[in-house]
Amino acid sequence: MKIYTGTGDRGKTSLFSGERIKKNDDRIEAYGAVDELNALIGVVVALLPSGPEMETVGMQLTRIQSDLFRAGGWLATTTESPSMAYLQSIDQADSRWLEEQVDYMQSKLPELTVFILPGGHPSAAWAHVARTVCRRAERRIVSLLEQSTLADDGANSLLTYVNRLSDYLFVLARYCNHLAGIDEQVWQS
Repeated sequence: MKIYTGTGDRGKTSLFSGERIKKNDDRIEAYGAVDELNALIGVVVALLPSGPEMETVGMQLTRIQSDLFRAGGWLATTTESPSMAYLQSIDQADSRWLEEQVDYMQSKLPELTVFILPGGHPSAAWAHVARTVCRRAERRIVSLLEQSTLADDGANSLLTYVNRLSDYLFVLARYCNHLAGIDEQVWQS
């Protein structure tokens, strides 16, 4: 199978559900941001410090990557498409799972009373980058919701999940620095 098809050479692409739309469509922007986030999480996994705690984090991040594939497929399918019936959307249980992981990592960290600068261990720095892309994906999903081009039930759950994921990535960055023995850089006003 060839990777290149030439079908996108004129600025259009196909959705999972088969429709052809412009590559700068808000739907493409949304699942493109989710795809970029997924790739950045792969970078974080590759840079995790060694140790049993980080093995657990690696498994969590792999689950999150799978969740993001589900989200991307869901975003790439129009609500009226019969394909929608075969897709598993993100639900509230997925968001609760993220909250549990955030709570656990936070319980191992000193209380945050100041603003910190992104950086530290490479895995932490990239977790911060992933967090900013996660926020962009969230903004793109909100745009789709405002246009009413997403099914409300799945979109609201996805929006909650992406919001929790940005929290997870922030705390993960702190956790990676903590486990690597690197002090966080405090913002000086």
